[in-house]
Amino acid sequence: MDAQLIAFTGVSAGLVAMPGADFTVVVRNALVSRRAGIACALGIGAGLLVHVTLAVVGVAAVLAAVPALFRALQVVGGAYVLYLGVQTLRQRHTDVADTREDSTARPLRQGFVTNALNPKASLTFLSVLPQFVPAGAPALPRTLLLALIVLAIALVWFQVVALLVDRLGRWLRRPRVARAVTLGTGAALTAFGGALLAGPVLAVV
Repeated sequence: MDAQLIAFTGVSAGLVAMPGADFTVVVRNALVSRRAGIACALGIGAGLLVHVTLAVVGVAAVLAAVPALFRALQVVGGAYVLYLGVQTLRQRHTDVADTREDSTARPLRQGFVTNALNPKASLTFLSVLPQFVPAGAPALPRTLLLALIVLAIALVWFQVVALLVDRLGRWLRRPRVARAVTLGTGAALTAFGGALLAGPVLAVV
């Protein structure tokens, strides 16, 4: 592995692991069950695939060039994350163990939508990927490789988060602890959603 790929792997790991709405929604679902947490983590990976694909083909540049479009997506994404936060806060008096676990469809969808509707992620990768394409090298194969590295890191990281929360599940699902964690995740999601709704038009996370 060349030095640029090693550096890119480190940068990507930092970006992926940075706490945000995606991290919080995985924790929220992993508190319900391992199955829900893993499904949500897979949804996050699928949402990230949207962003790296946009960055690879250059479509994300349109978001930077058309502030109104960026802002529209930002508002939709912020509203959804805010909705998740409010729903979580409303459930803070419910024992996690009693939460209905009918399928993996809901956590999978929540993970995907939470990540896919955050246009800042597209701009982030659009700004980062070109820096690790050697001058004179074919851009498409290299960016595809970089995209695969990002996806691999995300899938591993969020699976680890889900499994760690599940491993600590017995303690985290104690009524008092569960209510505190649920309150914290609900407040975090609400804050992230509000930040997206009120954030600067072209801020990049």
